[in-house]
Amino acid sequence: MKTITEQITDFEHTRAAKAARMNELMTKASEAGVTLDQAQTDEYDGLEREVAAVDAHLVRMRALEKQNLQAATAVRPPLDFKAASELRANPITQVQIKPNLEKGTAFTRYVLAKINGNGSRADAIAYAESRRDWMDQTPEVVLALKAVVNPGTTTEPAWAAPLAVVQPMRDEFLELLRPATLIGKIPGLRKVPFNISMPVQTGGGTYQWVGENASKPVGNLQFTSANLLIAKAAGIIVISQELAKVSSPNAESAIRNDMIKGMATYLDTQFIDPTVAAVANTSPASITNAAVSIGSAGTSAANAETDFKALVSSLITGNQGSVGTAVLIMSEVHAFVLSLARTLNGERMFPDLTPMGGSISGIPVITSQVAGTTVALVIPGEILLADDGGVEIDVSKEASVEMNTAPTSPATAASVYISLWQLNLIGLRAERFINWKRARLNGVRYTTATYV
Repeated sequence: MKTITEQITDFEHTRAAKAARMNELMTKASEAGVTLDQAQTDEYDGLEREVAAVDAHLVRMRALEKQNLQAATAVRPPLDFKAASELRANPITQVQIKPNLEKGTAFTRYVLAKINGNGSRADAIAYAESRRDWMDQTPEVVLALKAVVNPGTTTEPAWAAPLAVVQPMRDEFLELLRPATLIGKIPGLRKVPFNISMPVQTGGGTYQWVGENASKPVGNLQFTSANLLIAKAAGIIVISQELAKVSSPNAESAIRNDMIKGMATYLDTQFIDPTVAAVANTSPASITNAAVSIGSAGTSAANAETDFKALVSSLITGNQGSVGTAVLIMSEVHAFVLSLARTLNGERMFPDLTPMGGSISGIPVITSQVAGTTVALVIPGEILLADDGGVEIDVSKEASVEMNTAPTSPATAASVYISLWQLNLIGLRAERFINWKRARLNGVRYTTATYV
């Protein structure tokens, strides 16, 4: 919390900036020999009110500062041994100084240690301990490597305690991964476990006014079942052994960023692309696949407004509910273009929209560049999500891999493999167990548009 003096300084700077803007508006109008237009007048009047409010607040703040100074008591050193001893006996708050490292660094170093260990945990520990900067900045890396070799027994009550250090490092990595994906950005997704069949209501009962002595309607609820099987997203990063051994901050950052961005981009595409259909026992369909599609009105901002109205209207009609929890998904480019759109009066059409998201008429906007031309209105509670919550990392220097973003499966005679061992390369495989499913067709509406 800032001191009174620091707050007074901040308010003085704020006042100066607002006063400078008022002076700028009047100077430009004076030089042009014109009066302020309506927008400029509104801005000037608003700034004037804000300056007056700041002036009044500064008077109160200075009065408070004066009162605090008058009530302050000088701190005097102890004049005798007894007082000094009592002072030393008081508990002193310990201050911990932690290195200012990027999130995910400890997890990345853990992986790099496993790489340089070449399959030997002892060598991985020795490598980590040889790095003075690692030991000073991320000592939990060595603790995690040592903990994994501890056997779990029923006679050792705290046997699992050392293992807990691995989870925080994974959580640190996932903390970066989740916000980077649409799944991490969308609030209110319905979390469910893997391989559990759940009833999903698709229809409600029948209700109507009933007169005296008249028969009441009898309705029935309609249900279907949903089951999210275990599915996983995986990728392999191949790096040189030289890069792994150097392990400079730049190399660590490159590996961490590639793991995060690569997984995030893939999951986003699979989650939102209408062309992504389910593959039995392998992968889920996107939430927009086979969902109700609304034809776009055109490419202008006014057409976008028409599209949004159509999406909301269709969702309310089909879902027979409220859009109070709905979110709008679009690309960052679309959000940027629409954030610049102006009305004939020069006002922003979507004042609360930015390339990073925001809202349109109170509906939160979630942006991801892989959305492309897809603009979707989604009720998060209608999307079932099963997420293991962890990333599994495996390392190999001896494997042979097909260096292809779309490897042949199963392998054929035409498949070309390279030896990691022969080329001094290291394969780093990341896997995340995750699956999703649209509980009801009416939970999603989308349009395909290009706003320019």
